[in-house]
Amino acid sequence: MAKYKRILLKLSGEALAGEQKTGVDAETVGKICDKIKEVVEMGVQVAIVVGGGNFWRGRNGHQMERTTADYMGMLATAMNGLALQDALEARGIYSRLQTAIEMREIAEPFIQRKAEKHLEKGRVVIFACGTGHPYFTTDTAAVLRATEIKADIILLGKAIDAVYSADPKVKPDAIRFEEISYLDVLNKDLKVMDSTATAMCRDNNIPLLVFGIADPENIVRAVKGEKIGTIVS
Repeated sequence: MAKYKRILLKLSGEALAGEQKTGVDAETVGKICDKIKEVVEMGVQVAIVVGGGNFWRGRNGHQMERTTADYMGMLATAMNGLALQDALEARGIYSRLQTAIEMREIAEPFIQRKAEKHLEKGRVVIFACGTGHPYFTTDTAAVLRATEIKADIILLGKAIDAVYSADPKVKPDAIRFEEISYLDVLNKDLKVMDSTATAMCRDNNIPLLVFGIADPENIVRAVKGEKIGTIVS
C-alpha cells in the first residue's frame, strides 16, 4: 500500500552509471526502472528529476567559464532522461521527457499544467536540463519541479544511505539521523543538498526522504512509508 499519491524522485547521474562510474549502464538503469514500474502499478504518480554527473561534472578542473560548463551539464541530463524514458517504455510504462531547454525533436518543453496532466494519466514525467539556468543545481531543479507539480514528497536517492553528522567513510563514529529539520541541515552544513535547494524545501514545506539508491528496492520501500534513510522536514 502506497503512502504517497504523487512523488518526485531525484536521481543523480552517477546512479545510472553503475560500477563503471561514467556513462549509462543499461543493467543499472533497468533495475531502477523495474522498481519505478512497481511504484506506478501501485497507483502512484511518479515524476523524476535526473542529474548529469555521469557525463559531466561542472568544470571538472577545466579552465572553463561557469555558464558554459553548467549548460554542458544540462545537456548531459537530457541524455540521461532519454535513457530512462527508453528503459521505462521497454517495460510498458508510458513516459514523457520534458526539458527546461527547448529541444523539440526529442522532448517536450516543461509546461506545468501539461506535466500534471501526464501524471494524472499515469505517465511517468522525466524532467531534464535542471532549471534551464546556470548557477542552479539539479537538486534545486528537483525542489522547484516538486513544488510546481505539488508532489507529496521528494525521494532523494544517493550513494549514501541516510543523512549523517559527517561523512561515515571518513568518520566511522558519525551520527546517523532518522529525522532532522531543514534548519538543522542548514545550520550544521550537512550537504544533503545545496543550500538553495534546502532553503526552498523549507520555505515550501516539502518533506524530503534521503535514502540509498544502491539497492533500487528502496524506491518501493520509500513509497510504502517503510523506515529507511532520513526524513528531512
